[in-house]
Amino acid sequence: MRKKVLCMVIIASIAFGGCQNSSDSFLTYQDTALKTDYSIDNQLTQGDFFAKDIAIVSQDDNIGNDTQLTVGASLLINKSDNQVIYADKVYDKLYPASLTKLLTALVVLRNGELTDMVTIGYNATHITEIGAKTCGFEEGDVISLEALLNSMLIYSGNDAAIAIAEHVGGSVEDFVKMMNEEALKIGAVHSNFVNPNGLHDNNQCTTAYDLYLIFNDLLQYDTFRNIINSDSYKAEYSDKDGNDKQKIFETTNLYLENKEDLGTGITVIGGKTGTTSKAGNCLILLSKDDEDNEYISVILKAAGRDELYTQMSYLLSKAISQ
Repeated sequence: MRKKVLCMVIIASIAFGGCQNSSDSFLTYQDTALKTDYSIDNQLTQGDFFAKDIAIVSQDDNIGNDTQLTVGASLLINKSDNQVIYADKVYDKLYPASLTKLLTALVVLRNGELTDMVTIGYNATHITEIGAKTCGFEEGDVISLEALLNSMLIYSGNDAAIAIAEHVGGSVEDFVKMMNEEALKIGAVHSNFVNPNGLHDNNQCTTAYDLYLIFNDLLQYDTFRNIINSDSYKAEYSDKDGNDKQKIFETTNLYLENKEDLGTGITVIGGKTGTTSKAGNCLILLSKDDEDNEYISVILKAAGRDELYTQMSYLLSKAISQ
C-alpha cells in the first residue's frame, strides 16, 4: 500500500515541474523525470526509490495551520519514526539559496573521492555577484576535495562549490546535470538546479519536501553528519607556488555558535543555512530530543535572520509538545 501511495505522489509531483512556466527557454525537470529509464539494466529502479525509509507528505496534506508560522514554507519530521509533525506549503516552489549546496554535497559523496587534490580554477575565483560569500581561494591553489566540502557546508563558500563542481563533474554544466539526475533518483522531482552554489537564478527552484529528501539522504553519511556538527573548520592547502596556507571558517549556523537558544528538550546537531534577497532566509536542521529521537526541520523564505531563528525555534518546539 505504501508503495502505491508513494507512486501516486511521484506521478502527481511530476505534473507540477518547472520554476517559471512562462519561460519558453526553460526545460522543466518533469521532462527529465518522464524520460527516465526504469529498466532492469538501469541503476535507477522504482524499487530502489520505494524502499527508501522516508516520511511521505502527499500534495493534499496540509498538516499545518499555525498562524504563528508565517514563513514561505515549513516542515518538521520525526526522522526516527518517519512521522510528519508539521507541514505547511511544502510543495510550493521557492528559491533554495545556499541550501542548493546540500545537493552538491550529495553528488560529491556519491561520486567523488575526498582525498582528491583540487586545483582552484578561474571560475571559482571570479564570482561577480555582489554580496556572494566566498572563501577567498586564489587561482592555482591546491586543496583537498574534503577541505572544499567542509568549507562549502560550514562557511557556505560559493567559490568552494564551483571548484567542487568543476573537479567532480568536469565542468559546472556537467555537474549540474549530475545534480538533477541525483535529485530525480531520490524523488525530488519538484526541483530544478542550474548551479551548484545557490546564487540566484530564476530557473533554480525547490520545495521544502524536496530539501527534506535530499537532507535525509545525506544523513546516511557519517562524513556529512560530522561536518554539519562542526562550528568551525581549518582548511589547509597550498598556493600555486607550493607555499602552505590555511584559513579558518566559522559556521553560519547560529545554533551551533550558541547565539540562539532552543530552550530545553531539543539539541541542534547541525544543518545548512541559505540567504539571498529573493529566497529570503532559509534553514534546514537535524536535531534530537532527550530520548535521542531525531528530527528534520525546514524553514524557507523567512523575511530576515531574526525571524528565521524565531520561527525555527517555534517549529522545533512542536517536537517536544506533540
